[in-house]
Amino acid sequence: MDTLSHVNQETSLVATLPSTPRGARAARALTVTQLVERQLPFEEAAQVVAELAANAVTHGRVRGRDFRLALRLTQGPTLRIEVTDTRREFAPPAACQAPDAEAESGRGLVLVSALASRWGTDHGPAPLKTVWAEMDLASPISPDRGFRDPVDQYPVPHDT
Repeated sequence: MDTLSHVNQETSLVATLPSTPRGARAARALTVTQLVERQLPFEEAAQVVAELAANAVTHGRVRGRDFRLALRLTQGPTLRIEVTDTRREFAPPAACQAPDAEAESGRGLVLVSALASRWGTDHGPAPLKTVWAEMDLASPISPDRGFRDPVDQYPVPHDT
């Protein structure tokens, strides 16, 4: 299994995942695992990864091609999330707007914009496109947010 490793004062994970809903769920799970192991807040990062991976699977999927998740943790700490797919022509809009209240989709990048400090799109060699988001994990918004293991959030009923 891929793990965050220390390279040149930067911690990183790179994983290639199938362009399927299962691959998107795996991207989120990898993110949670890596951040929990380092006792870093993970809830917002997991949501950003879920949205970006879902977009890669939905809009960036090419049959037989995978998407790549990259997590880079730098001093600060700042987490850079990158999701790369092979549908360059389906880049997200530069400015995201909330969809109509009745719309069934279209809120993913609004969430990314709200949770990340900054985000954008880079175009690599054709046909690659990378959507990235950076999150300042030392943000003073709430010092204890996201430090709990998600399993502990849901009580399990026990037979008496």
